[in-house]
Amino acid sequence: MSALPEGRKLLRLEIRNSETPIEKKPPWIKTRVRMGPEFTELKGLVRREGLHTVCEEAGCPNIYECWEDREATFLIGGDQCTRRCDFCQIDTGKPAELDRTEPRKVAESVQAMGLRYSTITGVARDDLADGGAWLYAETVRQIHSLNPGTGVELLIPDFNADPAQLAEVFGSRPEVLAHNVETVPRIFKRIRPGFRYARSLDVITKAREFGLVTKSNLILGMGETPDEVAPAMQDLVDAGCEILTITQYLRPSPRHHPVDRWVKPEEFVEHSNAAEAMGFAGVMAGPLVRSSYRAGRLYAQTKAHRGEELPENLRHLTDQGPAAQEASSLLAR
Repeated sequence: MSALPEGRKLLRLEIRNSETPIEKKPPWIKTRVRMGPEFTELKGLVRREGLHTVCEEAGCPNIYECWEDREATFLIGGDQCTRRCDFCQIDTGKPAELDRTEPRKVAESVQAMGLRYSTITGVARDDLADGGAWLYAETVRQIHSLNPGTGVELLIPDFNADPAQLAEVFGSRPEVLAHNVETVPRIFKRIRPGFRYARSLDVITKAREFGLVTKSNLILGMGETPDEVAPAMQDLVDAGCEILTITQYLRPSPRHHPVDRWVKPEEFVEHSNAAEAMGFAGVMAGPLVRSSYRAGRLYAQTKAHRGEELPENLRHLTDQGPAAQEASSLLAR
């Protein structure tokens, strides 16, 4: 294969990646399908209304659990990213023209689904003068305006740490501001060539200084060693990160980075315990944990850790059950 269906030629790195066959998953990486009443209702609603969520379109294994909690994730800014990370299934290319009606459409989808908590993520838009800052901020504002009882978590690119762009985004006041570091310093440039490790930490620091609840994610299995995980977690704590999710890398296609190792649930538990000891307010770790997994619960935990009450319109977020994909839950089965 020398080109993608949409016509873009494969990068040399993608050709090299393709020489390694897709890896067979170990037996502990599996999910149980449990279609509860909330999930069933949402599934029918999404089909009837023609709504689009990352949960369905990315085939997330946690959709049954998250939708049962009335939580969902939306992608904004189009399906083409101006940067390329070697693990990410979103393609790199020239993005379509900005849809300025998208924030309202997303807010209306959140309303139609009756969500208790929504996560908004998106592509990097370095083609835009403001890097897409208005789009991210306006989506939060529209959701809050139309859905005062819905929490909003905003997962952002780094906006090149531009002060004006970050101020625009932070000023929209999402319940949680997330920026994912994803991997350890030694392999960061190889995995995320369009980003910089120190710059990502700086974005988190600036968000915390603004008073926002901060969050990040680490993906294991891309070439790091177990001993490199704790220093990366400490970097995040020192930067002001309050919530951490840790997950296993699953290769989206042959052209993506090969899986370097399969991390057992026991190691995830060790990292989770270490993260809590470092001072993270909320930690979720497991092979199929994703950065938006049980996001409302982690936000509620963080507010409690801060000694702050949840806003009255969001107190329902404390009413959530156990997390099935957390490594400790997997080992207890």
